[in-house]
Amino acid sequence: MTVLPEIAAENALPDDYLHFIEQVRSSEFAGEIDVSYSGRLIAATDNSVYQNLPQAVLYPHHHDDLVLLMKLAGQESNSSVQFSPRGGGTGTNGQSLTSGIVVDLSRHMNRVLEVNPEEGWVKVQAGVVKDQLNDILRPHGYFFSPDLSTSNRATLGGMINTDASGQGSLVYGKTSDHILGLKTVLLDGIVLDSGPVSLEQAETIARQDNRTGRIYRQVIDTCVGEEKSIREKFPPLNRFLTGYDLKHAYDAKQQKVDVSRIIAGSEGTLGFVSEARLNITPIPKHRVLVNVKYSNFQAALENSPFLVDAEATSVETVDSTVLSLARKDIIWKSVEPLLSDVEGQRMDGINMVEFTGLSQEEIDEKVGSLTKRLDKLIKSKDNKGVIGYQICDDLPSIQLIYAMRKKSVGLLGATKGRRKPVAFAEDTAVPPEKLADFINEFRALLDAKGLHYGMFGHADAGVLHVRPALDMCEPEDEILLREISDQVAELTQKYGGLMWGEHGKGYRSEYAPAFFGEHLYTELQKIKASFDPYNQLNPGKICTPLNTDAQLISVDAVKRGFFDRQIPVATRDSYSNAMNCNGNGLCFNYDPQSAMCPSYKVTRDRRYSPKGRAGLLREWLRLTHNAGYDATQRPESVSFLKRQLNRLTAPNDFSHEVKQSMDKCLACKACTNQCPVNVDVPTFRARFYDHYYSKYARPLKDYLVKGIEKTAPVASKFPVLSNLLINNPLSRLVLKYGVGYVDTPLFSAPNLRTAWKRNGLAELTTEQTLSLTENELRKIVVIAQDPFTTFYDADFVLKLGLLIKKLGFTPVLLPFLGHGKAQHVKGFINDFDKTAAKVTEQLKPLSDAGIPLIGPDSSTALIFRDEYQKSNEGQLPEVDVMTVVEWLSTLDFGEVSSGSTSHYGLLLHCTEQSFVPESARQWQALFTQLGLTLDIVNVGCCGMAGTFGHEKQNQDDSLGLYEMGWEQAVQQYGSSGVLVTGFSCRSQIKRIEKKRVRHPLEILLQSLS
Repeated sequence: MTVLPEIAAENALPDDYLHFIEQVRSSEFAGEIDVSYSGRLIAATDNSVYQNLPQAVLYPHHHDDLVLLMKLAGQESNSSVQFSPRGGGTGTNGQSLTSGIVVDLSRHMNRVLEVNPEEGWVKVQAGVVKDQLNDILRPHGYFFSPDLSTSNRATLGGMINTDASGQGSLVYGKTSDHILGLKTVLLDGIVLDSGPVSLEQAETIARQDNRTGRIYRQVIDTCVGEEKSIREKFPPLNRFLTGYDLKHAYDAKQQKVDVSRIIAGSEGTLGFVSEARLNITPIPKHRVLVNVKYSNFQAALENSPFLVDAEATSVETVDSTVLSLARKDIIWKSVEPLLSDVEGQRMDGINMVEFTGLSQEEIDEKVGSLTKRLDKLIKSKDNKGVIGYQICDDLPSIQLIYAMRKKSVGLLGATKGRRKPVAFAEDTAVPPEKLADFINEFRALLDAKGLHYGMFGHADAGVLHVRPALDMCEPEDEILLREISDQVAELTQKYGGLMWGEHGKGYRSEYAPAFFGEHLYTELQKIKASFDPYNQLNPGKICTPLNTDAQLISVDAVKRGFFDRQIPVATRDSYSNAMNCNGNGLCFNYDPQSAMCPSYKVTRDRRYSPKGRAGLLREWLRLTHNAGYDATQRPESVSFLKRQLNRLTAPNDFSHEVKQSMDKCLACKACTNQCPVNVDVPTFRARFYDHYYSKYARPLKDYLVKGIEKTAPVASKFPVLSNLLINNPLSRLVLKYGVGYVDTPLFSAPNLRTAWKRNGLAELTTEQTLSLTENELRKIVVIAQDPFTTFYDADFVLKLGLLIKKLGFTPVLLPFLGHGKAQHVKGFINDFDKTAAKVTEQLKPLSDAGIPLIGPDSSTALIFRDEYQKSNEGQLPEVDVMTVVEWLSTLDFGEVSSGSTSHYGLLLHCTEQSFVPESARQWQALFTQLGLTLDIVNVGCCGMAGTFGHEKQNQDDSLGLYEMGWEQAVQQYGSSGVLVTGFSCRSQIKRIEKKRVRHPLEILLQSLS
């Protein structure tokens, strides 16, 4: 073993970029400037296979910041400095990647500026997320209709720049169809307000002697002058030309010119879209989804025109690969009743046919007509592969189905093996009637190369996402990517389609000249030159300025795999929970009510997200390996003095940047199940800490947390004295400023053992329990203790025991041997492994004997299903420990009435939400049996999550997370009406609201009494 080396990242910026950054720093720029290696690395990847390290990342606060940046960029001395805008980073073709400067508009420029429901439009900043906008529009009865699978993290600016669309495009069109006007900041800081104007007005503007005038002159010359050749060149597809939309920038019938149509889809190559005025669509009052099931996917494709003819709003398709992955994912528990297999036949393809409208009668007529035709087809000898259908006519069910469909993008990344389905030629668009034949050839192409693949998409629009499985760490597969790209480009042209029907060009821009033709491609170059003569804006994408030697970017550009392959295979396998991140970015979900990822939500810093942390760890693994260090081995620790000195002598170690990111993780475990590819930050964070602290000194607070399982049993014996020592002005000052802890929890008085004995409950060892008679064993329920509820919430554990007794069982408390959660969170891997082995040895015989084991706190009970199974090199036997509600749900309460009409709201711990999402429904069912009303309140993380909320450095973030959702929920239901399953969550409410809230089992106990 070797000692962790100091690994320096390449931080040196070229002189021209240093000069520009210094100009920005000395200006009135109000945003952030990030030239750190970690900050740049986060912006080096998106949802594509590519990786391109920028020189800096800028986060403007407002429109004026953009104007300032572009004024500086337009100076002759800065003509070599290049820029690219970035929104949600969801691009599948590297649209926002650059080796220049990334300007990220998502962190601050994310406000909805104005909603005008009377006139049906909205004004937004570029960083507004699509679902965020729709949440704001919903109360007004409107929505922004272009849809896409990444709608919970994709920004409107990104949608405009790629002219995005998705489900329902036959009815709702693309993003550009909804643009009423754009505010775009050009080079030199000129602001272009664009929208439809008459040809006469456009010609007047074109006479101006400035950049705006030059742009209008060129747009008129190209779009009006070449109108006939443009019309003849491009196919009449629903997914029309993306990028410099020559076809729709001039309306010959109405004699109107709209430069917004040129900017939409331009991928930031012409200017920075700052604001947009968009039209909005009334929300359909009625929706019905008919899920048509097929014996094979080809049948689903061939049947899609039949479904389009039924005048559906959309027809979405999913193949057997995606269905198989969905069946293994946590989401299938929710959708299985809605997509059940047909008896005796396996469903290997589905078409989801949606009907929407303002009139239920109109929908009923369409659905009735379709189902009659389907019934007839199913009963016929040649059923065309149709084996059945199911109808969903309630909104929650429809949303569940679409959640599965949207998650399919990420689910493909969960494919077993080194080859994973990747996006690079997967948004082809052909006439819908040619789709089945086109896909037949596409599949033959991939089959000939022996590749597996997954398919899903929009059958109604002729767009299918085909993702071949490749291992981008293998140079041979990188060559395959080039071969397939070339062949798909030829294939789409053969079928009269486009290679980019939905996701923009990005690194596929090299194919643009062939699709546009030499003459029209030259016109594109002229337009580019009028906006960006020195090729400073996202260079190499779509086209290059005319009369320059600039080159288009290539599909052969450097990919993530180039860097990943520098990490040994054994290391990649060992850290698969980080290496498997495919960049889909579901962890950037804007919704504060979603469980993943609290640290990103509150900071808006992508380094503090599962994707960010996985990316940083990958680079750390690469750099440490190149320095001769093996991160798969247990680290060799240096002396205490040496660890103290190392921090002072190695300030530029990249490991410090990685640690800073890991420090913000709440270890809530939401990523472990919520992420489609199961990126598991708490697990690889613990391993990273283990290595990091073998070289650098640990903070004192870590040792206090680690030691809690040894000190708490002693201190809890004298709770009054212990609390006095902890909770006095001097101790609080020492803990806050000397250790870094605040609001230290107090020990329960009386302690658990005292309260347990007073109530005549049993305290036995494993051996004593197993020595009971067979009849006695049938009634035994063992409580698997954790340090948090045992020592700080003893009254709750006692009530659990009393409830167990009330239900006719005998609750047993075993001697407290430890738990290990705190050790794992802080990266004390050796100590955790020992604790896990010791506790497993205590509980395993009881589990094997069929004795129910219950963990009082849901989040810490789940350690037995996750961390314990990964400890000791995965060699520990499995111990079945249930959460409280899982055990209660196995019982038959019979007919019980509480005699109460109380109304409660249930808030689950975020770990519980992710690992056992059915918990909420189980609690609700129990309360219903007692005649009680229990609402499931969707909230994200409360901000406590173990020790995170007690650490002084995290106070603002902890309180910020609480304010995002928990504060409102507690106010709505009141301290007597809100019920909370997590110990840490109840602790957070207690310290902020100064009120104790209850666990739902306390209401059950009260009702049964």
